[in-house]
Amino acid sequence: MRVLATVLALTFVVAFAGAASAPAQQADPSVFGGLGTWVDIYDGEVFAAPERTAARMAARGIETVWVETANYNARTDVVRPRELGRFVDALHTRGIRVVAWYLPGHLSVARDARRANAMLTFRTPTGGSFDGVSLNIEGTSLRNATVRSQRALSLTRGLRAAAGEMPLAIVPIDPRALERRPTRWPRFPWAALAKEVDAIAPMIYTGGAFRGFDATYGYVTRSLRLARTLTRNPDVRIHVAGGVANRMGSEELAGFVAAVEDDGATIGVSLYDWDTMTSTAWRALARVSR
Repeated sequence: MRVLATVLALTFVVAFAGAASAPAQQADPSVFGGLGTWVDIYDGEVFAAPERTAARMAARGIETVWVETANYNARTDVVRPRELGRFVDALHTRGIRVVAWYLPGHLSVARDARRANAMLTFRTPTGGSFDGVSLNIEGTSLRNATVRSQRALSLTRGLRAAAGEMPLAIVPIDPRALERRPTRWPRFPWAALAKEVDAIAPMIYTGGAFRGFDATYGYVTRSLRLARTLTRNPDVRIHVAGGVANRMGSEELAGFVAAVEDDGATIGVSLYDWDTMTSTAWRALARVSR
């Protein structure tokens, strides 16, 4: 295992060499705060009309957009780069922050490192860049959980070193989901990952599985408490992402909002994702974001 760790470390050093030497901004965790929304590479309508989408997001009071650049199965390191660049520029014009996210598969060290680095080197038509970057540490295609953890940690450390003062977050598996089903990722490296980043954005999904106010409230509350316990940092900055938005009724949305409000220590809130948001969901988030 020691040899494997050394090889991984060297691979990431080489892969991230020459990364962006001039970070877009200093590491300000508020980049991950406020009212957010999520866009993934499958949201074709967003990229078909990036300027119109940016205007609609601004009208909703969105402060931060989390946008996927690629996943490990994508054909390219950045999907739809031209449309993505227009989208980022349009959001920046409206004062909205943009956080890139990449979903690694941990199957190819070189591919994951290259695509993580692509978030740093990406530039828009006007020369703009992302305000922050993040790694969605949820992929479990690699069956060996020990190696998976090593690769996730090495990737995060490599991106941290290359990013410099660019704000960095991880989007980890929902801690309550792992508590209920620990075989999904045994010994997930919560504390080690949290030390490398400025914030975490756990995907605390309850829609479709938990019904009613009480069940949703209890699930979200427990998940937030676990996040602080497992990272061994009671002050860890958390952007809480719930969802899936259109699978949550008014009672579930009320439970989610109440849990976030009563917690009182998260820095941002959102539901996954932009395309699945309903009018009821927007009204609920408007309350908690205030």
